Amino acid sequence: MALKDILPGKLGFGTAPLGNMFRDIPEQEARATVDAAWNDGIRYFDNAPFYGAGLAELRMGDALADKPRQDYVISTKVGRLVLDEVEDISARDLGEKGEVFKYGRPNKIVNDYSADATMRSIEDSLKRLKTDHIEIVWVHDVAQDFFGDEWLGMFESARKGAFKTLDKLRDEGVIKAWGLGVNKVEPIELLMDLEEPRPDGFLLAGRYTLLDHERALQRVMPKVTERGLGIVVGGPYSSGALVGGPNFEYAPASKAILNKVAKIKVLADRYGISMKAAGLQFALANPAVAAVIPGASKPGRIVEDSSALKEMVPADFWRELRHAGLVHPDAPLPIKD
Repeated sequence: MALKDILPGKLGFGTAPLGNMFRDIPEQEARATVDAAWNDGIRYFDNAPFYGAGLAELRMGDALADKPRQDYVISTKVGRLVLDEVEDISARDLGEKGEVFKYGRPNKIVNDYSADATMRSIEDSLKRLKTDHIEIVWVHDVAQDFFGDEWLGMFESARKGAFKTLDKLRDEGVIKAWGLGVNKVEPIELLMDLEEPRPDGFLLAGRYTLLDHERALQRVMPKVTERGLGIVVGGPYSSGALVGGPNFEYAPASKAILNKVAKIKVLADRYGISMKAAGLQFALANPAVAAVIPGASKPGRIVEDSSALKEMVPADFWRELRHAGLVHPDAPLPIKD
């Protein structure tokens, strides 16, 4: 089944912030954010055990416990097991983004892409999410940003374990779809080059945004479209840089990125549109993209995201962006030329 047929809408909710990403979010605020998403009509929620060592899934399970299960779609991820034993969070080595969840639970996290770990991870997620099924499962972070030079070895481990397991679960109807959930283009290219197994799509975070889309545009999007697969775009605001935040890719933004943001903002202000509208509508203009899932940890952000999708953006704004070299010449834009 195509990803677009499984997802209930163009806008989903990325739950990484609910795992206390960057800050210690009070329970009440986390709950109010999920409630705001639900009240705004969002029915797709993307989770991962990695987000706060199970914290995001636990919060999501509590928040959706009284909602009819047939009314929403859940995705979660495999590749990391959350153990009962606790550890010193400051001593963790979790790759480039290890600091991101330092306010999460202190439970030990282990990387494991084997078949057994995949099944156990799904079972653990079902308990935390308080549900009896999950529609979409992504294999999490088999890429350079977490494993450096070892990433191809981890990919191979996932190929023998998680990929085959999820392919089987999908074919048996236990899940509806599976794919990779990554921040890099290369693992997606590698998986699409294999004859077997057959993923249904990908969650690609940060690589198809207004600020960074060239590589994905050239290497991944055409093949995804051609095969009738789908991309869920995570991190459409590039860790907040696009909307005035200090971070790009979970780290302080470079001068070049800040300059690009400033140039886009001048145009957006002239046309009276929000940067969120520019970011979300750009991503969704690509035929490969099935949905966007901005993260949020405050109820007000949900309303902004939803409004941004409905904003009328003049065609001339996109034309000027292209003319100024602020988007790749081949990137699809939401205009009919």
